[in-house]
Amino acid sequence: QVHVVESGGGLVQPGGSLRLSCAASELAFDFYTIGWFRQAPGKEREGVSCISSSDGSTYYSDSVKGRFTISRDNDKDTVYLQMNSLKPEDTAVYYCATGPWASSTCTPGDYSYWGQGTQVTVSS
Repeated sequence: QVHVVESGGGLVQPGGSLRLSCAASELAFDFYTIGWFRQAPGKEREGVSCISSSDGSTYYSDSVKGRFTISRDNDKDTVYLQMNSLKPEDTAVYYCATGPWASSTCTPGDYSYWGQGTQVTVSS
């Protein structure tokens, strides 16, 4: 059975940091690419960052490159998204997702299993 569960969202001031966690089932963590996505009100869901299970290669969208870091903890079957230098435009619901056809380019339509989402709000 495949599942992912996000945690770690909240309210943070501009310039601050947050770390999101995605606890994945063993099957997903060992064999599938896992990605972070976000959706702001009135906007389409977009890929933020993804990490491959096979070689650990990563993808970052241009909007977060240099500010966000994705990583894997093999002991905890968990993928983290460390978010630094947060901006108001990072405000969104953040989702973790995975699946057997999950793409390393973070294309949302390629992902089959989604978490419930966690709200991130960047505001002073």
